[in-house]
Amino acid sequence: MVQDNGKETTLALKLRVWRQRRGQPGAFEEHALPAVPTSASFLEMMDMLNEQLIKAGKDTFAFDHDCREGICGMCSMTINGMPHGPLPGVTTCQLHMRNFRDGETITVEPWRARAFPVLKDLAVDRSGFDKVIQSGGFITVRTGSAPEANNIPVPKPVADEAMDAAECIGCGACVASCKNGSAMLFVGAKINHLNILPQGQAERDRRTLAMVKTMDEAGFGNCTNYGECQAHCPKSITLDVIAKLNRDYLRARVKEFFSSTGKPSKGGE
Repeated sequence: MVQDNGKETTLALKLRVWRQRRGQPGAFEEHALPAVPTSASFLEMMDMLNEQLIKAGKDTFAFDHDCREGICGMCSMTINGMPHGPLPGVTTCQLHMRNFRDGETITVEPWRARAFPVLKDLAVDRSGFDKVIQSGGFITVRTGSAPEANNIPVPKPVADEAMDAAECIGCGACVASCKNGSAMLFVGAKINHLNILPQGQAERDRRTLAMVKTMDEAGFGNCTNYGECQAHCPKSITLDVIAKLNRDYLRARVKEFFSSTGKPSKGGE
């Protein structure tokens, strides 16, 4: 660790960064950064590496980023084997270099999941999430001006639970951390967010069946309750949403079965 005349503390770092072109084998490249400010974010450190490569006339590393405020969910990097890095509850863009040691070797990889093929280097194709949302992540209400807030009263516990689920930013860390590449935490959060609200009841069953079906078709794996998804979620989404997804899915399948046979389900459910 270096400090020059009272100036900001810096780190000397060694980096092992994944280099890959789509459809081709990849490999790690090793680089060194001699003076990274401890106040820099991880993405700013990656910017410094790319600037160094540009000056050397070499190809830069591709990586996703947008808001850099922990909101958009774009900054998908596996850092030293952990999605978003070693600090819990933060995205890569909110991870700062003061959390690393001087002289440390940092390994940077893309999300590792069959449903997230590598586009280039650290950037992966997460369109599977988009397909899941398109299949049911919406409600059919009249569009136009904002409705009166008290037209459909929502109990506070219900509103709080819906907002907790709505915190999911769709970054994909849950998929990257899961040994099965499961998207159940993501899908559970999106389904629970809408299914619990009065406005979401009209499409509740259809939404649940459609989103689960699309999730399977997109190539995501099955959930076996490892819990890694919850541990690495930057927004602290819990496994409760998976339990509620399973409940709603069973309910929808039972209703679908009785509807197809023409028999009434017990209690009208």
